[in-house]
Amino acid sequence: MLTVHATGDLVLETTDSRELLSAAGPTLSAADVVIGQLEVPHTTATVQMSADVPAIPGPPEALDGVIDAGFDVLTLAGNHAFDFGGEGIADTRRHCASRGIATTGAGANLEEAWQPAVVERNGRRLAVLSVNCVGPRESRAGSEKPGCAYVDVVTHYEPRGANPGGPPRVFTFADPRGRDEFAARVAAAATDADVIVALHKGLVHQPVDIGDYEYEIARAAIDAGAIAVIAHHAHIMKGIEVYRNRPIFHGLGNFATVTRALGGAADDTPERRAWARERVRVFGFTPDPATPDYPFHPDSRNTAIAAIAIDDDAVSAHLIPCRIDQHSRPVPLARTDGGEAVGAYIQSITRDAGLDTGFRWRGDELHITIAKETT
Repeated sequence: MLTVHATGDLVLETTDSRELLSAAGPTLSAADVVIGQLEVPHTTATVQMSADVPAIPGPPEALDGVIDAGFDVLTLAGNHAFDFGGEGIADTRRHCASRGIATTGAGANLEEAWQPAVVERNGRRLAVLSVNCVGPRESRAGSEKPGCAYVDVVTHYEPRGANPGGPPRVFTFADPRGRDEFAARVAAAATDADVIVALHKGLVHQPVDIGDYEYEIARAAIDAGAIAVIAHHAHIMKGIEVYRNRPIFHGLGNFATVTRALGGAADDTPERRAWARERVRVFGFTPDPATPDYPFHPDSRNTAIAAIAIDDDAVSAHLIPCRIDQHSRPVPLARTDGGEAVGAYIQSITRDAGLDTGFRWRGDELHITIAKETT
């Protein structure tokens, strides 16, 4: 059997992340393999290459706490992967490699970005693929351009009724050629390994909305042979789906996230101040001023570690509820000490998304109902 723990976003604008990850480290390390999403480049580069709201780079030494917490694989594909260009990507990969952490999803060119991170434990071979589904376009790798692996997503807006300019119906779908290339990459990796696919996807700060393209791409991964799909980007948890007896975690939310990039402070850049104003208008929340390093939706403090167990062809999964405390630390919870409330939240957003996933408690773990394989 192989056990895997996976988390949501890591945003580590701190020179020492050990304290930030200290409460979760023992729980994470209990698995054979630990996977996390490294949201920002860890580099000393300073030239910004993104037209979006740029990240603040993470210090390379922050990765010391990541390895101490037990992480084995970091996925890099995301909207901030190219914020500091090819130098930022190369630095991040190099700093991770020097600490024995495997990376996937970004590289010096498209072929390198598509290469899975492969680890072997307990006689099993695990391959992790990391793919960006949200843009921006400059984050995408090319045959001779650094960037990340990606699937292009098309958005179509249709006016409702007799209200030009009113709220439209929104349809999203993957570019068929990109989706087929993605599926072929998953299938190739699945020929000699158990495959987990990490998708950067979803509408930020919204716990219930799951777009059509999210189902399409996640299910395409399972159809191609993946044993599980994990996702991140929205900075808030999303519902959990079981498709063909395989778990799809549509959004694992935040995990360890400390940043000043989204606070909109008076001495910040015009782009970041504009984003802070827009956040209130579009998403309807103002971050807690008592925790300026955690500028996210209040509900995003509900999070979890996804636990996946692989035994021959059978896959089981459960959640370890966590709560992000006032020091921005993700803290695993016993069921009787806050875990019940986090579990109820996860079940509620899953149900409100229209998913009929079954859950049951086993001790402090919230297990996901997955039918046994049939032949």
